[in-house]
Amino acid sequence: LAVGWRGEEITAWATPGGCKLVQSAANCSGRWLKSVPGDLGADTEELFLGDNTIQVLGNASLLSYRQLHRLSLPRNRLELIEPGAFLSSRGLHVLSLADNLLSTNYSLTAAALSALPALRTLDLAGNRLTEDMVSALTQNLSSLESLSVARNIIMRLDSSVFTNLTHLLELNLEKNYIFEIDQAFEGLERLQRLNIAYNYLPCVVEFGLTQLKVLNVSNNVIEWFLALETDDLFELEVLDLSHNHLLFFPVLPRRNKLHSLLLKDNEMSFYQRLPNGTSLANVTVQFLLIDGNSTNVTTVSLWDEICHSNLSSLRLLDMSQNQVWYLPEGFLAQMPSLTHLKLNQNCLETFQLSERDPLAMLMELDLSQNRLTELEVERGAEGVLPNLQLFNLSTNRLQVLPSGVFTYTRKITTVDLSRNRVDLCPQPAVVGKAESPPCVDIRGVKTLTHLSLAGCGLQGLGRQPFQGTSLLHLDLSDNHQALSGDLRWLQDLALTLRGLSLRNTSLSSTSVDFSIFNSLVHLDISGNSLTAFPASLSLLKLHSLDLRDNCLVALPADTAGTPLGRSLREVYLSQNPYNCCTLDWWDSLQQVEGLQVPDGQEVTCSFASLTLKPRALPQPVLQSCRWHTANLALLYLVLALPTCLTLLVAFALTFLTFKQKLLKMVKSRCGVSSPY
Repeated sequence: LAVGWRGEEITAWATPGGCKLVQSAANCSGRWLKSVPGDLGADTEELFLGDNTIQVLGNASLLSYRQLHRLSLPRNRLELIEPGAFLSSRGLHVLSLADNLLSTNYSLTAAALSALPALRTLDLAGNRLTEDMVSALTQNLSSLESLSVARNIIMRLDSSVFTNLTHLLELNLEKNYIFEIDQAFEGLERLQRLNIAYNYLPCVVEFGLTQLKVLNVSNNVIEWFLALETDDLFELEVLDLSHNHLLFFPVLPRRNKLHSLLLKDNEMSFYQRLPNGTSLANVTVQFLLIDGNSTNVTTVSLWDEICHSNLSSLRLLDMSQNQVWYLPEGFLAQMPSLTHLKLNQNCLETFQLSERDPLAMLMELDLSQNRLTELEVERGAEGVLPNLQLFNLSTNRLQVLPSGVFTYTRKITTVDLSRNRVDLCPQPAVVGKAESPPCVDIRGVKTLTHLSLAGCGLQGLGRQPFQGTSLLHLDLSDNHQALSGDLRWLQDLALTLRGLSLRNTSLSSTSVDFSIFNSLVHLDISGNSLTAFPASLSLLKLHSLDLRDNCLVALPADTAGTPLGRSLREVYLSQNPYNCCTLDWWDSLQQVEGLQVPDGQEVTCSFASLTLKPRALPQPVLQSCRWHTANLALLYLVLALPTCLTLLVAFALTFLTFKQKLLKMVKSRCGVSSPY
């Protein structure tokens, strides 16, 4: 098989064993091979043997492949690599032995690996290796740059495990059972990326790996993180402490290059002041550090240590899913480069924007799922969020936002106010009240393109709440009184709106006019009480339409031939009581090229007391439906014909029976003889 690629010709062919050869690479994965094929060509440089049943890599297995640079043997049954297996492949750079049984004869396998002076990448994940086995397997691999021993049974690491790995840049230890690390990485002077996620570390103290750039210790049981007290510059750029049990904000290196700090899903809070008003500003915590025969006591102030850390390069701070109920004064001022701040799912009651915390570079601010009742903006702090683009305030207790808050954010594009008790300005005047109810004013925010107001209890909206905006996507779902039967208050968005969600808004009138929304391509009107398909929808050129969970018994039979039918690419139809005898529309939709019905398997129709699938209606049901849907005139004729015939026969019999009496009666009544 010849295939052209970027002007070069690549030739691929299959061997008798089923391997696929492309230039100098051979792919023999998933062929149920019990040994390494010997007929793949002496110039083979890459050999992929994953998902086979090879148990032993013998001394002669690779003799034919002296040019081999990459060997991949994951997911076999490999128990042994004989000591001379790699003598003919000493130029091997990449070796993957993941998910095998190397713990069985690890000492012999270690002897085989020692014959690879050029090996740079080694994957030993999933082999049930202990720390002693790992030490034996890697002790003579000083050329290694990347090592993975993930998914093994390592429990404790000390300085004897990774000796001689002086060139190691990346080390993966995730998903082991590590509960203690004692100077295990001190000799890895070039180590830059360290992954110890999904283990059982209770703490990290005296962290002093100054050369490390990325540290992932997520998904452990860490309660505190303490960096070494030194003025040395740490190269650390990414620190992931998410999904632990942190009680305090980590004590970070004083001088660092951190740009991403991930603290999601911990038990962290600040303790300088408590909710009852108690101040802990001068309270300290003492950590007892026992190292052999020496004991050190480190005294840490709960707040001062944070101030001593340089966070000027930090761009991403994720503190979501913690127990933070306030931010200490000046906390955000230490992060002038911050672009993404996630504080969602905490206990915040207020959030203050001030000149002291300018956040001039912030682009995304997520305060959702807190207890916010107020968003404060100090006077003179109009320029605090000049670059903010995404503002998530959903699921709080807000009723109003500071006046003109969106005029400060000159680049705002996305605002989520869903599940707050807010109304939009202008509000209709209330009789007997001098002031209008509190509301959120988004009029004139020209940069705003995405707005979510789901579940806000919107009602009685005034005229033109979206005047001066150019919204592309608007979510009004779960507002039962927002529509009030018409969409005229959305008229300012008629030319720009591309996505509209009216899910669960008590929409029941089929006379609602959607035709003014000429640019609309995504519409969700699910979860309402529509009994018939709104006629105005047929004029739109939608790409996606959601009609789920309504009261529709049928769709127009000619839908496929309308502008809607020609443009539609995705439609949701389930959870409606369709009539099994009026499914012409369903058949026509099945013929529309390119149209997807993702919930097609869930669409049902009703016949008598039965609930059936439109795709496979039983023959008796089809016959019954044909009878029910036959021409009514013919039906009436068939029903009336026996009655008419019966009456005609009865009249004829009556006439013949009483013929003589009737003639005499007529003659006597007339009283005149007929002339002959």
